[in-house]
Amino acid sequence: MTEKISGLSDPVAVDRYETILLDMDGTLLDLAFDNYFWRELVPRVYARQQDITHHAARTHIYELYAGREGTLDWYCLDFWARQLQLDLPALKQASSHRIRFLPGAREFLQRARLSGKRLVLVTNAHQLTLSIKKDVTGLHYWIKEFVSSHDIGAPKEQQDFWAALHKQLQFDPDTTLFVDDSLPVIEAATEYGLAGVIAIRRPDSRQPLREVAGHAFVDGVEHLTTGH
Repeated sequence: MTEKISGLSDPVAVDRYETILLDMDGTLLDLAFDNYFWRELVPRVYARQQDITHHAARTHIYELYAGREGTLDWYCLDFWARQLQLDLPALKQASSHRIRFLPGAREFLQRARLSGKRLVLVTNAHQLTLSIKKDVTGLHYWIKEFVSSHDIGAPKEQQDFWAALHKQLQFDPDTTLFVDDSLPVIEAATEYGLAGVIAIRRPDSRQPLREVAGHAFVDGVEHLTTGH
């Protein structure tokens, strides 16, 4: 049964887990970059290309986003590049200087690495996005295993993803912790039966803490302790 770990801003010990599955955006990296990119930059560039107002561009694009939310397309750079006829890979690379760790995330990764935990980054991000963020942040220094849902063919919101991930990684659900900021993903991982599932309450450093009901949570990974 999934453990209900209590936690607000108090440290939460994760010593009992052998494997820690970590989301990337909103868990280790500041979701402020992604919110800026998709909600501000893309509509602005699209408005300029289509010669329409920023308001019209944003309304149109937000409707497109809503129609794909929770699907693999929603996270796919190639899909949106085709839909919007924009060079999104180039745009993402050009704005990559905005990519940042969340507070305390690097320190947490260092502690977890020194403790000998098996760390696996498990993300819905497109492979190119993952590659850019690894280059900017050096995530590969602390984490040796990376899985994109695009390689699996299903998003983390679906049980098919978790079954395929389990088969690929051969982790023990009874000694595995999963940390993510997306509540639909948290619910899917809980349903799959991982021993520990924790939600992040502040995925975007520019935004206030979110309310999380029915799930264990911490404000950020800086509040997860590994005994080191």
